[in-house]
Amino acid sequence: MDNKFFLGLILLLYIMTIKLSVAQEFDTVREPGITQDFSQQFETGQDLGFPLEPVEFNTKQDLEPAKEPTELDAAQDSELAEESLQELAPSHESAQELESTQSPNSIISIDYIVAVVNEEVITRRELDRAVESATTQLQQQGIQLPDYQAIKNQVMESLIVKRIQLQRADEIGITVSDSELDETIQRIADENNLSLQAFYVALEEDGVNFNKFRNDVRDEVVMVRLREREVNSRVNVTDGEIDNFLRTQKTSAVGNDEYLIAHILVRVPEHIDALQVEERRQRAELVLAKLEEGVEFAQVAAEYSDSDDAMRGGVMDWRPAAQLGPRFAELLTTMQPGELTPIIQSPVGFHILKLLDQRAQEKPVVIIDQTNARHILIKVNELTSESDALQLIRQLKERIDNGASFEEIAKLHSEDNSASSGGDLGWISPGVTVPAFEKAMDTLLPGQISEPIQTQFGWHLIQVIERRSEDVSDEQQRQNAREAIHTRKADVVLEEWMQQLRDQAYVENRIEDG
Repeated sequence: MDNKFFLGLILLLYIMTIKLSVAQEFDTVREPGITQDFSQQFETGQDLGFPLEPVEFNTKQDLEPAKEPTELDAAQDSELAEESLQELAPSHESAQELESTQSPNSIISIDYIVAVVNEEVITRRELDRAVESATTQLQQQGIQLPDYQAIKNQVMESLIVKRIQLQRADEIGITVSDSELDETIQRIADENNLSLQAFYVALEEDGVNFNKFRNDVRDEVVMVRLREREVNSRVNVTDGEIDNFLRTQKTSAVGNDEYLIAHILVRVPEHIDALQVEERRQRAELVLAKLEEGVEFAQVAAEYSDSDDAMRGGVMDWRPAAQLGPRFAELLTTMQPGELTPIIQSPVGFHILKLLDQRAQEKPVVIIDQTNARHILIKVNELTSESDALQLIRQLKERIDNGASFEEIAKLHSEDNSASSGGDLGWISPGVTVPAFEKAMDTLLPGQISEPIQTQFGWHLIQVIERRSEDVSDEQQRQNAREAIHTRKADVVLEEWMQQLRDQAYVENRIEDG
């Protein structure tokens, strides 16, 4: 009896002894309407060398009683055994190659569930890939690796939070089209001074699967849009706040310096009692003690921090003091690079900062090129498909080319808030509009009308009215103040919203220590 037949026979016998197959496991968990409780068990098969952990399945519906196997069931099980044998082979090997590469005493690894997030699952294979990626990232940054279990726990939590955000984005209809994704990847290539083809080659040399890279970028863009939507709906900056901010800056001892800092957050969830808050404080004190003993900040951040930047060593971008909030800024102004803050409590938890560098921020004269433009927007939504929106914008373009007034057509047909003013957007500074819109607008001469342009908002026609160079130093100062106030508020709002989202989700984390 050859090895291939022997393995297939063992697998077939094993499959016929379990209540649900691995394939059924994933289909059931993902099926709409299944609740978070799972109540049907199947055995692990560890005596056959399969490292499956016990997995429980529950639904609110009663499971049907098991039926006696029929000839059709046996045939289906045989097909499933053959398919499963194919899955057992490594991705670079066929099932036939498995016969020659696996020794009779080899342990064959089968994927299994390590977490349930609402009605979706995270698999061991997905976790392993993410842990490997995080480990590589830390090594490339020269960060000493923390304990493996700590990395695994951090990565698991990040996968859970990511899955919750993507589920929320799907619920409210946030998507990224293929064309928007292509534009984003092109910008990433441009920022790395590579052509798109050279960028593909660089990914391949780094062992990155391009399709997976595209999916990861799409997920990141979706999550950014979700966070922006949630933050912008909750954060408002008034002119009075800006005036007060500018007055305070003139008399404050904090100054206008910018700071490069590393950050560790020990998050304190909402609705926990005083004892649990004290436990979180003790964790922060443990973190500070390790840092004072000389353990590398990045290593401690990767192991203990609850912030999104934990696996990047906790390093944040350069920030003006005004964006950090008074308590943080006042401490940083008295510090030298390399020094640590004490534990700082905020509404979201306990913070420890390390000052990495500091630089002066001057108030330059700002002269920019501005464009006065108008546009017509046809949105893509449940009632208007992408093809219908494109057809309509082309018809409007044809009417304008034949002598119709752009302004009047905008008033009648544009679905933007600017429709009542004939689509007039006023004077537009660089970076105010989305990249696709700005790129198309910048190629137009005054009076010229663009071809249909697609953005995430729909299809546009753009007309440039005129251009000018403008000293916007005062306006820029107010804009910087607005951004500083917005960032300070957004940091708190975002942390609170993320914690609420996490607390409201059903999460079953099956990962085991060791």
